[in-house]
Amino acid sequence: MTNENLYLKQNVLMEPLVDQWYAWAHLISPATAAMNICERHLRIMNSYIESPDLHESAVKNPKMLGGPFVDYKRKRVDEMKELKERTLRERTQMLALAQAIKDLDTMLRTEPDGFSLEPFYQKVPETLRGYVELLYDLNNRASFRFIEPLLYQSDFYNDSTQSLMFSLVLHDHRPFVLSTPRLGDPEDVHLRIPFKAPGLDELFKMKREPQSYSFIKDALGISDENDCHFHQFFTPEPPASYKVYEGPTARWRYFGHACILVETPTTTILLDPMLSYVYEAEVPRYTYADLPEVIDYALITHNHQDHILFETILQLRHKIRHIVVPRNGNGALQDPSLRLLLQQIGFKNVIELAELESIPTKSGSILGVPFLGEHADLNIHTKLAYRVEVDGHTLLFAADSCNIEPALYRHFAKLYGGVEVLFLGMECDGAPMSWVYGALHTQPIDRKKDRTRRLAGSNYERGMAIIDELKPTEVYVYAMGQEPWLSYITSIKYTDESNPIIASNKLIAECRQRGLASERLFGEREMFLT
Repeated sequence: MTNENLYLKQNVLMEPLVDQWYAWAHLISPATAAMNICERHLRIMNSYIESPDLHESAVKNPKMLGGPFVDYKRKRVDEMKELKERTLRERTQMLALAQAIKDLDTMLRTEPDGFSLEPFYQKVPETLRGYVELLYDLNNRASFRFIEPLLYQSDFYNDSTQSLMFSLVLHDHRPFVLSTPRLGDPEDVHLRIPFKAPGLDELFKMKREPQSYSFIKDALGISDENDCHFHQFFTPEPPASYKVYEGPTARWRYFGHACILVETPTTTILLDPMLSYVYEAEVPRYTYADLPEVIDYALITHNHQDHILFETILQLRHKIRHIVVPRNGNGALQDPSLRLLLQQIGFKNVIELAELESIPTKSGSILGVPFLGEHADLNIHTKLAYRVEVDGHTLLFAADSCNIEPALYRHFAKLYGGVEVLFLGMECDGAPMSWVYGALHTQPIDRKKDRTRRLAGSNYERGMAIIDELKPTEVYVYAMGQEPWLSYITSIKYTDESNPIIASNKLIAECRQRGLASERLFGEREMFLT
């Protein structure tokens, strides 16, 4: 087997980890990682160690899905204690950084009085000296911003904490990953290599390009200890051949949630990559195997874990010519730069796009469109909808835009006209602010206020207001997180009585009554633009 040409099996699951927790953006950017270690990971581990039966019971309750509960039985308490002790021992710098952030925030909330902030630089905690700028807003409220590139070049960014867990996936069910550290099972292979390791690109090329086992073993530095399990991930059987799209008109394919592939014979554009592996399942879907050899542009709409999924984009890195992200460099704790983050994990082709900036493509253009809402009223710049023009057709991927100000789309329509096809997220309940951003708060969050500040998309009225302004001929509700293979990251389980289902049903019915093609996307869908 060592020298035989082999392919990577299509159902090899790769989970990127930081400190053995499932990787998402806030675990990679140094400041947010520090706060999450301190205020999320340690709290969850302590709770599980103290009350494992409570956690075991909670994860069985559908109403608790997505909550801060560890999905392990009592028998893994000793392993959790070991992970906690290792975190306290090896991540002292990050715990110090988190404390310094809290101390700086407390000082700036209580001491500056509108006079010059220069004297306060001497009061900045030593851990943060030189990494922050102090500033006022126009109402003399003091705050600070990180000089984020410096943090990545400091000891606070340590890619030795990154690793990858490999296993075989055979069905849709996966436990919710954001509240449970990955302790590993005997048949898993845990590789302690950073995300930027070039050997990963060589590995995932093997889904279509065969290589010898000895080649990939050397490229990834597989130890003899892991060798006996690692070889199970390869096969001499070639995958089904991929048929290159050569149709006369553009087409789009829905891969689940907010992931859509737009193709012409000259251009491929993939939005918010989030894909299923290949295995037998009840719900039809497109998978990694249905992607072209080259993705000209991968577009990321915003920095939430269900729209930039590192499990997927690391596997596609070798295919992606350009990855496009919303422009951001404000240094706010709650809004880390996606460009800096992606560059640190091995992407050398990142394009930042500002609102109303565009990129020309061989088939048309990609325009960044502002979107409001879905970020709990926090000052976050890392969010864009995208107006994609291909072969004279216009498609707007509005992601989770919550249309709290319809005048935005009125102004946009005056400048750019309407769109032919609208994709709109309508997860209109949304989790409270604390679900994503709670660990970043240095003061207790008022529960009543937290419940009013939601991570929600448009409801029926707000969705129809977008339609009224942009006058599409086709309307598709997407990004609902319903696909069964995505619950490990979206934690969504709807019923017919769920508000987002009722609201989207009402919107679809109204669109059809107006003569517009409309449906809620689920599973897989293919359409041609004629």
